[in-house]
Amino acid sequence: METVNAVGRRKTAIARVYLVKGTGEIKINRRALLDYFPVEEIGLIVKQPLEKLKISDQYDLKINVSGGGLRGQAEAIRLGVSRALCKLDLENNRPLLKKEGFLTRDARVVERKKYGRKKARKRFQFTKR
Repeated sequence: METVNAVGRRKTAIARVYLVKGTGEIKINRRALLDYFPVEEIGLIVKQPLEKLKISDQYDLKINVSGGGLRGQAEAIRLGVSRALCKLDLENNRPLLKKEGFLTRDARVVERKKYGRKKARKRFQFTKR
């Protein structure tokens, strides 16, 4: 059986996605999708590329994800799934996924805290006297 793998990243989350021909089963860190992402909206983010191409019941996904929060992890998985689908069938899948923005790596990360400041940019309160 042919396995296609890809990596997706978002903020500090990293997702390794393995795509195999199957029945549409999604396992994230050896747990079912609904067990790992209890919020339905976040679970939908993971499925978006498969739903767009109308192939959600043709492939099984095995995903290892670490770092970040739930939303960052879900978006990292979405990018990984999209990249794997492009490896699978480049000419047909890529234009549809590109148009939806699923192949764009969102490079925004939290700015680091600077010394002499309360946060990255926020200053301590100024006292005149």
